Amino acid sequence: MPKHRAPPDRSKRPLGAAKLDELALAYVARFATSRAKLTRYLARKVRESEWVDEIDAMTACEAIADRMERLRYLDDRQYAAMRAGAMTRRGLGVRRVKAQLFVDGIAEEDSGEAIETAEGAVVAAAVGFARRRRFGPFAVRAIDDPKLRERQIAAFLRAGHSMTIARRILAVPPGDDAALAALDDEAGLD
Repeated sequence: MPKHRAPPDRSKRPLGAAKLDELALAYVARFATSRAKLTRYLARKVRESEWVDEIDAMTACEAIADRMERLRYLDDRQYAAMRAGAMTRRGLGVRRVKAQLFVDGIAEEDSGEAIETAEGAVVAAAVGFARRRRFGPFAVRAIDDPKLRERQIAAFLRAGHSMTIARRILAVPPGDDAALAALDDEAGLD
């Protein structure tokens, strides 16, 4: 007979500003995060608990986020650069980078430099994406099926690349070392 666990206590636990500050410190110690993501996390913790402090809960969340910024545990500009660089290295395009930074709550003035860097690495990211997915010049054999070609273009578009760069890379047949070298030179790859 299987053992059943006792149901968890659904009553809300008390939460005050001091405990919320401890939660924030543990969160920024564990995760690279933006101010908006930290504030959303703290607001969720407040919703899941019973607020027992005399100051307003959302005011406490903002004050804690301000304190974490003053202590330099949060830096949206640095977070944007790190996040955009990681996404570009994974082969994702500028549109995906912009969308992710927007979701992470990064303001335009903080994300501008990171987006410019991603725009400078468009070809390198697209070539990296094609290499990882074995598309175009990295395929085992040439693709003659138009439906498969359209699926590959759709994969490029979902990854945030433009139609132009997708078609350009997919036009290079497997084994064409000269065209691949030209793409690598343009992308600044070895």
